[in-house]
Amino acid sequence: MPRLISSLDVDLGERSYPIYIGQGLLSDAELFRRHIASRQVMVVSNETVAPLYMDTLLETLNGLQVEQTVLPDGEKYKTLDVLNRIFDRLLEKRFDRGCTLIALGGGVIGDMTGFAAACYQRGVNFIQVPTTLLSQVDSSVGGKTGVNHPLGKNMIGAFYQPQAVVIDIASLDTLPARELSAGLAEVIKHGIIKDEAYFVWLEENMQALRTLDADALAHAIEGSCVIKSRVVSADERESGQRALLNFGHTFGHAIETGMGYGNWLHGEAVGAGMCMAARMSRLLGWLSAEEEARISALIDAAGLPVRPPDLTPERFMELMAVDKKVMAGQLRLVLLKGIGNALISSDFSPDVLRRSLQSYAA
Repeated sequence: MPRLISSLDVDLGERSYPIYIGQGLLSDAELFRRHIASRQVMVVSNETVAPLYMDTLLETLNGLQVEQTVLPDGEKYKTLDVLNRIFDRLLEKRFDRGCTLIALGGGVIGDMTGFAAACYQRGVNFIQVPTTLLSQVDSSVGGKTGVNHPLGKNMIGAFYQPQAVVIDIASLDTLPARELSAGLAEVIKHGIIKDEAYFVWLEENMQALRTLDADALAHAIEGSCVIKSRVVSADERESGQRALLNFGHTFGHAIETGMGYGNWLHGEAVGAGMCMAARMSRLLGWLSAEEEARISALIDAAGLPVRPPDLTPERFMELMAVDKKVMAGQLRLVLLKGIGNALISSDFSPDVLRRSLQSYAA
């Protein structure tokens, strides 16, 4: 039987929506029906997730006109060409503007389905059903949608909020250990930027999370969703404080782009990127050596890389120049003045950034 553990709201006025966290929620027909406006439903998934969970969701949606679009799995397929397959299917099946799209999968599927929903007939409803830890604690919440471009990650997209986020913790039972670790990167990020007490809890409970302890996972998912929903509610379109959620991401996106999409998982790149941001914060005199070591130790305990790949400092700086946080040609980074105390800053010398990058090359 489905068991709802907790729910919370992302407060965005008329665009507000609930996040449901529980066990077996993929089978909760009443929960899904309350967020589906008409009979037409398109479930978008990928070749890995669909064989695991599509049949369960189709049974839950029995009685509606449900169609499927199954995409190839992987970050390298997060492109405009692959996105077009969703539009092809919607048009072939003559879906109207009252339809609902459901994203069944990880962050790539969530981002692409949300972007398709934002564009199709100038906007239709969609529901996020994230099946990876990374998407449950990060990408499914907040309305960021889009695709990658060969020159930059997530550079084409839209802010577009879902009708609901349905997080079924049971879907993590089939998640490979590497993907679980990738999700833990975003969990750790939330503690680093906003909540030192949460960071300490993660230090004490990392082993339980890595062994899929249900109570620990529920606590971590709820804690991360609370932090992210508060930030999003205060700054929906990233005009200010929401950019704090990109801690480690400017370095991480450079890794992903430089190594080729999919060679490093997003969470792996963010893990190394957070270590790089902490290193730079220490070199600026803003973060103690002890705090940098604690951050690195927790990221390592999560099974994530704490060093970047073999890209030159020059290549890193070239890649980081193509970033959504660049304004008027000025690179802005999310840095730290302590665990739980992040800030967005362009107030640093390029020499400090170069020294930070060179410290890893050495």
